[in-house]
Amino acid sequence: MKSAEIRESFLSYFESKGCKRLPSSSLIPDDPSLLLTSAGMVQFKPVFLGLRDIGTTRATTVQKCVRTTDIDIIGTTNRHHSFFEMLGNFSFGDYFKSEACAWAYEYSIEVLGFDLDRLWFSIYEDDDEAEKIWRDEVGVPADRIVRMGAKDNFWSAGPTGPCGPCSELYYDQGPEVGCGSPDCAPGCDCDRFLEYWNLVFMQYDRDEEGTLAPLPKQNIDTGMGLERVAAILQGVQSNFETDVLRSIMSVAEEVAGVSYGRSEKTDTSLRILADHARSVTFLIADGVLPSNEGRGYVLRRVLRRAIRHARLLGVEDAFMNRIIDRVVDLMGEAYPEIVEHHDLVRRIVDSEEQRFGQTLRQGLVFLEDAIEQTKSSGSATLDGHFAFTLHDTYGFPLELTSEIATEAGLAVDTEAFDTEMQAQRERGRAAVKDESWNAFGNAFASITATAGKVEFVGYEKDFVDSRVAGIIVDGTSVERLEPGQTGEVVLTVTPFYGEQGGQVGDTGEIASAASRFAVTGTRIPAPGVVSHVGTLEEGMLSVGDEVRASIDTLRRERIRRNHTATHILHWALRLVLGEHVRQGGSLVAPDRLRFDFTHFEGVSAEKLEKVERLINAKIMENHPVRNYETSLTAAREMGVTALFGEKYGDIVRVLEVGNFSKELCGGTHVGRSSEIGLFKIVSEGSVGANLRRIEAVTSFDAMEYVYGEEELLAQAAASLKCRPVEVAEKSASLTKRLKETESALAQAKKRGTGESLTDVVASAVDVGYPVVVARVEAGDGGELRVLADALREQLEGGAVVLVAEAGGSVLLLAAGSDQAVSAGFNAGQIIKQIAPKVKGGGGGKPSMAQAGGKDPAGIDSALDMARDLLGMK
Repeated sequence: MKSAEIRESFLSYFESKGCKRLPSSSLIPDDPSLLLTSAGMVQFKPVFLGLRDIGTTRATTVQKCVRTTDIDIIGTTNRHHSFFEMLGNFSFGDYFKSEACAWAYEYSIEVLGFDLDRLWFSIYEDDDEAEKIWRDEVGVPADRIVRMGAKDNFWSAGPTGPCGPCSELYYDQGPEVGCGSPDCAPGCDCDRFLEYWNLVFMQYDRDEEGTLAPLPKQNIDTGMGLERVAAILQGVQSNFETDVLRSIMSVAEEVAGVSYGRSEKTDTSLRILADHARSVTFLIADGVLPSNEGRGYVLRRVLRRAIRHARLLGVEDAFMNRIIDRVVDLMGEAYPEIVEHHDLVRRIVDSEEQRFGQTLRQGLVFLEDAIEQTKSSGSATLDGHFAFTLHDTYGFPLELTSEIATEAGLAVDTEAFDTEMQAQRERGRAAVKDESWNAFGNAFASITATAGKVEFVGYEKDFVDSRVAGIIVDGTSVERLEPGQTGEVVLTVTPFYGEQGGQVGDTGEIASAASRFAVTGTRIPAPGVVSHVGTLEEGMLSVGDEVRASIDTLRRERIRRNHTATHILHWALRLVLGEHVRQGGSLVAPDRLRFDFTHFEGVSAEKLEKVERLINAKIMENHPVRNYETSLTAAREMGVTALFGEKYGDIVRVLEVGNFSKELCGGTHVGRSSEIGLFKIVSEGSVGANLRRIEAVTSFDAMEYVYGEEELLAQAAASLKCRPVEVAEKSASLTKRLKETESALAQAKKRGTGESLTDVVASAVDVGYPVVVARVEAGDGGELRVLADALREQLEGGAVVLVAEAGGSVLLLAAGSDQAVSAGFNAGQIIKQIAPKVKGGGGGKPSMAQAGGKDPAGIDSALDMARDLLGMK
């Protein structure tokens, strides 16, 4: 059975049991406490907790997952992956343990065709109910049921909250693939007993003291690894030899000119290329872009690890897109988003490959320096901490560092490297610790369980009469707020828009006859919940109070203008720069908008101006702006643009501006484009690889920006003593003169610091202090001063008398240090006496004097007189 057939058979089977087939959620979870989606149940956590109603109590999915906490192991085993598919069936207070066990057995035996003699079933050590179900209801032989401890067979969301026992299904691959130990059994680390399905019975709520209380609604969460089941059905020992991964790996073989199965070192690299190509493809298609933090860092690290292993196979040129093309061919039917974003994935990967080539070269420079320093110190061992930095920052694998170090006669401190690597793994596990169950499950869950979902009426109304459904202070539900107390208030109905989709939350007030709560922000802590954050400024506010909720309408108006403007900006950027442009993030605030977008180079001033002109033209054309709800399927059929990386439900809200922009958006918007007023781009720049950012202002803020620019122009005109329209011309003229002056000075320095300067310094005579009297080359007085300064720097405590011919005229300069002046040197007197020799005149201070003359024929006489005056003869 092929992987695609397994997917379909699983979904069809559970549909026959009343489960609703739902699509995979994005790899970017709605849950802010999670970095990436790593299990099928992630999208259903709000459902388990009663915070969201998805219209069914039974569901089944095939979930795309990414998990990289043990990335360094991937490729070295047969079954570890960064990207994998999880088949799951779920119950939200509906069927429970009996059905879950019976259906898992039936699907395994009757649909997949597994031999019962190969199957083993583990249960939690105290779960007598599960043993009875497997043995007495399902018919599993008692000797095939094994009890295991909490580490393997008890799931919990955290120290407190939902939890429950698990039951796992194992497939015995035979003693020939086992460890050979007489104690080998399900749970052994070897490959003999392959766990392929985990059934979680979410039946308890654990309190702070560890007491387990039955949940009011018991849930089922199961997960079966598609790759593992495919390996069993296709009769191979490794997941990498299954149809999809083996086909992807064959492209890597072609690229590298090697064959799988010939060398373990080569095989490891091929497995990594096949696995990581899937992660890269799906992460970018879901809106993750390479960066140095968060999800972007995960993507960059996975991609660079793949590139690194291609280098180990001898591949120096860009190659990754050839493998990605195969991923899209094989998996695009099941996951259309990778087809939709195929071109974008290719462009980002190509750019990142080029960047990483530069990084590797830079890392090699650091490694060579470290080798030299190590050898200079007399050590024969390269620092392991440094080796880890190379690995983590520059993508250098330890084996490559070791290879280069060995060629230089050095070993690498692998113990220190391993210590750093283990510390990083622990940090990674801590970073992805799922705390969201507690955050979701406490205060807000109890409020929605009692009062239901919050009704949002902010598209139509600026104020509404409502009732206080709940109050939260420091994460705990309370009955009332005291004057001056800060907290969060949940209403039954609200006009306040909660921060999401880049749009900031509303502000305003919640008031009754006896109280006033100032709302400083609005957020959505869980699906269906709108939380008003602020401070009680007057009276007392209690749960159940009748109140009026009113937004700051002027602030909302400014936000609406900026939000609609971002959509027109997106349209204009795609028109001017190309269809590859995708939104990569945004901020819609009352005073400005920020728009991040995928692009691979800086945007020229000419193109920015074109974008801005297009936007203002559409604004002034006064196009109608429409919002309406429809199904996601219908929206896609209409050609509505789904914003890159965003996640949508079955029912979506569409924003149309005229007949040129049509995108999915749940934000608040103007009624007609002319309400936006003026649109002005303030800045454009890079915020990461392949990601640009435009900041802009609209309406009154755009006018203030223009006023500010006009004021700066007026100030510049005043400084330049010209009219504002002449500033550019005057500035260009001054810049030209400045460059000419700087060029002259550079030439002077060049002449004065070469061989001629050395010769002049060598001619110095000690008259109680070193002094130079010389004829030099200089184009003007500025150059002559530069030469004098250069000479005095080398004549410590000395003095100079210089003469130069420039354009038929004579330039004279004398300068002395404080020490020379103290010893009797007087530049002013010297210049005054020698200037007549060249038919000139001048003078100055004892430390510095200059003069000009008309007769170059008298230069030698002037120099001789200077030498006489200084006693150099």
